[in-house]
Amino acid sequence: MNILLVEPDYYTRYPPLGLLKIATYHRIQGDEVKLVRGCVKVKRKPNRVYVTSLFTWAWKPVWRAVRYYKSLYPEAEVWLGGLYATLMPDHARMSGADIVYKGLFKEAEDLMPAYDLVPEWDGSIIFASRGCNRRCPYCAVWRIEGPINSCRRSIKHLVWPGHTRIILWDNNILQSPYWRDVFEELIWFSRVKGMKIDFNQGLDARLITDEVAELLSKMKLLCVRISYDHVSMRRHVKRAIELLASHGIRRRSILVYMLYNFQDTPDDLFKRMRDVLSWGAVVYPMRYEPLDALERWKYVAPGWDAESLERVEDFRRIYGYGGTFPPYRWLVERFVKAKCFDEAFKLPKPGEHAKRVHKPYHAKWQRERDWRHVVVRFLAKRW
Repeated sequence: MNILLVEPDYYTRYPPLGLLKIATYHRIQGDEVKLVRGCVKVKRKPNRVYVTSLFTWAWKPVWRAVRYYKSLYPEAEVWLGGLYATLMPDHARMSGADIVYKGLFKEAEDLMPAYDLVPEWDGSIIFASRGCNRRCPYCAVWRIEGPINSCRRSIKHLVWPGHTRIILWDNNILQSPYWRDVFEELIWFSRVKGMKIDFNQGLDARLITDEVAELLSKMKLLCVRISYDHVSMRRHVKRAIELLASHGIRRRSILVYMLYNFQDTPDDLFKRMRDVLSWGAVVYPMRYEPLDALERWKYVAPGWDAESLERVEDFRRIYGYGGTFPPYRWLVERFVKAKCFDEAFKLPKPGEHAKRVHKPYHAKWQRERDWRHVVVRFLAKRW
């Protein structure tokens, strides 16, 4: 069979992991596979087309891809899978796909993804476990994957030779009974192979102990991600940051995801941000969207209003750094002195100059960039 794997033309920072696993699965069957992005005419007519999907609000590029390949190759069977297809199968069926596949393609779960199809990508994406026991009301994980399951003792066979990073996509790896075994392997890859480790979906602050912090400190970490989604988590988040810092992990390397626009209020977000900034860690606000949202940035929670939501985004654009709020001294002082959301998130008046909070970083980057240009010009003349 000729298999065509399609990633719709939506924004994503990562390669389509599911499609890469399906590629390996079909290669084992003796099939030919080709991966494309968007709507592309291929030389060999496919017998089957797999179209993946991401968030529900990115459904339009998915529909375009399905309809394009259905019209171009009417004899081919078009399968539609992924997050959107699983969360909203009835809506996904209206795309015209022959089969809407819900959940994981279990036959391919334990296979090495075909990273040769994305040679520019440098990172082994791994699930050492699936699911989560928390059942947070805003999360899709337990709805799709169930409680913690598919826990691996080893992830070595899923690390692609030549990659310099290992990216864990577990939603709560510390709930796995084998997390220590996996951590020991990650330490080995970090120390022996020099690989960077990224717990991309974050670690559960409630489960970070002295032992966890010690093992993390032995890895070559990009950063440590945790979340602070509700005020009830305050003591757990503070304790996690203190433990990580006590084992030599820089506070500015601790990124704290912060859900807002859910069951909170603007003042609730302000207090949580004040906590994390005063503890020396980095804040990453994440705006809640319903699991069946067909448009992004439209939902306004009962405790919020459109103006306050817009103010958070404007504040982030003016004073943030790459979407985050590092614990700059002036920002910490601002939030500590403020009495409420309105004071903390006060924006400059029209025509008023906003303080350049990362000028030292910008200046350093400028010097490094200028230095690189000098070297490049010198080498070009020599060549």
